[in-house]
Amino acid sequence: PPPPFVIKQTTAYALRNCDWRSDVCSSDLALDADDRVVLAAIVPAMLAGTAGARQVDAVVASIDRALAGLPPHLQKEVKQLFALLGFAPARWLLAGIRAPWSAAGTAEVTAFLERWRMSGMALKQQAYSALHELVMASWYARPDAWGAIAYPGPPRLGA
Repeated sequence: PPPPFVIKQTTAYALRNCDWRSDVCSSDLALDADDRVVLAAIVPAMLAGTAGARQVDAVVASIDRALAGLPPHLQKEVKQLFALLGFAPARWLLAGIRAPWSAAGTAEVTAFLERWRMSGMALKQQAYSALHELVMASWYARPDAWGAIAYPGPPRLGA
């Protein structure tokens, strides 16, 4: 996966340029159905305690818009991470999750994410960081998340 700071900067740029009133920001979104299943398991674990944990489809759609706005080389690297996590033997060996993502419990996914976050392998830490940045940036860039962090929204220029 790309270094976390690259994801953070480019994701923030992509999210900033989204029109949150529409369903899409780009005509060619980045996620396929398998990627969405992986993210549908990861989002509630990463956003536990927030309204975002209950708005999984909306957060996944935001992630899709963010990825669509990334440069192609970063899209490719993130998609490789999703493909790896979506591949059953890799899911089991690398994430420690035997069940399909759609059947994985939040506690099980949280434990996997914590193992990657604290791993001695830099690649797992970078993969965790990329997932974390995508999920957090995609949720907190949404206007419906701003109230939870007391953010009034961007200033209105000329108003």
